[in-house]
Amino acid sequence: MECVVLAEIDPWGSASVTDYGHVFKEFGLRPFPKASASFLNHFLFGRGIIIAHRDFEKVAKCIESKKPFVNITGIASSGPYHFGHKVDVDLFRFFKSKGAKNFFAVSDLDAFLSRPDSKIPDLATAKKWAVKNVADLLAFGLDEEDIYVQSNRKNKRYYEFAFELSKKITKNTFEAVYGHVDLGKVAANFLQYADILHPQLLEFEGPMPSITGIGLDQDPHARLTRDIAKRLPYKLEVPSFIYFMHQSGLQPGSKMSASHPETAVFMSDSPKDAEKKIKRAFSGGQPTIEEHRQKGGNLEIDLVFEMLKFHYPNTKELERIGKEFSSGKMLASELKQFAIDFFVPLLKGHQEKASENMKKAEKIVYG
Repeated sequence: MECVVLAEIDPWGSASVTDYGHVFKEFGLRPFPKASASFLNHFLFGRGIIIAHRDFEKVAKCIESKKPFVNITGIASSGPYHFGHKVDVDLFRFFKSKGAKNFFAVSDLDAFLSRPDSKIPDLATAKKWAVKNVADLLAFGLDEEDIYVQSNRKNKRYYEFAFELSKKITKNTFEAVYGHVDLGKVAANFLQYADILHPQLLEFEGPMPSITGIGLDQDPHARLTRDIAKRLPYKLEVPSFIYFMHQSGLQPGSKMSASHPETAVFMSDSPKDAEKKIKRAFSGGQPTIEEHRQKGGNLEIDLVFEMLKFHYPNTKELERIGKEFSSGKMLASELKQFAIDFFVPLLKGHQEKASENMKKAEKIVYG
């Protein structure tokens, strides 16, 4: 699959961004400051997974001074969650632990409007996925109060606000940012802008700094949302964004994507399937054991090690594993077995919790 190295970023695509420097320069992103990474003390920051930001210093000041800020993110309910989605949730949970006001959007309307009929033929399908997604979020450790479903927002001001935002964007502006005017995606975007900005309305938390974690491919949404915020009559804070590296799929050239099941380990995968996918993942090991012992493995291209980098919490242990693999002491098969021994029990435990939360998830989605 295609890798994006130019400025043609598609927020709905499955290609991965690889030329970060080019995108930084093209769109004015700033590298995430090392001082903030050290202060925040979480492996997502310490391992360089969070790579860029727009106005994060406003949120950093809130965290340091223990003042409130909005923590808002969301995922379209267009399929099962996988470990690529888990990074969004982990980041959301981190900011929740820092005293944020929390809003996690389960975006069923977005999924229906922006995905092709072959994938999401009707809103009922998006809602079915939403139930499974909410169960996953509860299993990850989110509270019921953290989550809302786009089609079932109790405070109707949210929907009024989405319509208000629609008058702030022209056809030419949308086409300049996204390169097309797909009516379904236009409608979905109004909801996304509302998701990010509505927590600052007086009917919710009121104006305050806000943070949203996204991949670089989502930056078109961020730029337009920030522009709209400046032109509203509500004196909202311009929202801040932080950007994480794409977690590669298990095969070269793609991010984890529900559209390409072979690229991802899903939270619903059976232990057997998860093990099989990890064993088949692209390796940085050498062709033969003898050559591997002599030359060592290549961590830069090993996709199993990358998956561990995004999810394995013990940094010292991860560094040890990396050194042993790159020196040739640890074989590719042994690295994959280490990953299997970590991810498979994690999956089993998660699936048990998700199953326990299905009834609660149905209530959250359908009311």
